[in-house]
Amino acid sequence: MPSYLLSVTCPDTVGIIHAFSGALLGIGANVLEQEQFSDTGTGLFFARTRFECDESDVAVVRAAVDEQTGRFDASVVLRPEDVRRRALIAVSQYDHCLRDLLYRWQAGELPLDIVGVVSNHDVCRPIADRYGLPFHLLPVTPDTKPEQEARLLDLVRDERVDLLVLARYMQILSDDVCRAMPGRIINIHHSFLPGFKGARPYHQAHARGVKLIGATAHFVTADLDEGPIIEQQVVRVGHAQTADDLAEIGRDVEQLVLSRAVRLWAQDRVFLNRERTVVFSS
Repeated sequence: MPSYLLSVTCPDTVGIIHAFSGALLGIGANVLEQEQFSDTGTGLFFARTRFECDESDVAVVRAAVDEQTGRFDASVVLRPEDVRRRALIAVSQYDHCLRDLLYRWQAGELPLDIVGVVSNHDVCRPIADRYGLPFHLLPVTPDTKPEQEARLLDLVRDERVDLLVLARYMQILSDDVCRAMPGRIINIHHSFLPGFKGARPYHQAHARGVKLIGATAHFVTADLDEGPIIEQQVVRVGHAQTADDLAEIGRDVEQLVLSRAVRLWAQDRVFLNRERTVVFSS
């Protein structure tokens, strides 16, 4: 029996659950997971439903849902669960997040299809080769940035990329790229921002005697490092640890936080809620 993922965002009002439940009942669906949230601040309703039914034609299932819910001005995403999203990973020279994502992908922990690795340096090519993935070298300078980003967007289009993962890609994406892929670019950074900007943030943090270090995964927007947050984690550290110790701990946290964010997105658990996110993580 095929299973489906149904994601709904709409203005919060009376009767939404009844309408969607009625649509699923009408096609004989069996609900496997159901999560919902009403945000009184934004006035929006969010729901994620995983269900199974005998109907294998997604168009028929979609028509049944639309018939019952059209009056709610809802944004509805419906897809067969076994149709995996396609991801492209962008990286510069720090390879720890790339290695972790590819390992988890090969181990079956990330329910998506990674279609390639893109980089502005050639350093990580052997890693992509090891996993049998295409490696796209797109060098960039301030003068060639518009051309390089146009090639990146061409690659996104040609490979039908659903998600661009910035796995320590040390380039600031232009507003044009951010607008082209809203809610489809995930970045990872250390959580010292904006307090410790620039180079060697762990060394800056060590010099100030921090007691917590961490990482944040967020959607990329035109506002640098201010996009809606998906996942975060912190680790307590002490005075006896060196700056290099902090950097090592930080790399571990970055890997974990980024992989969690990518997995949540790939399972349709992340919803944009204006400048925030709703994340169904159960």
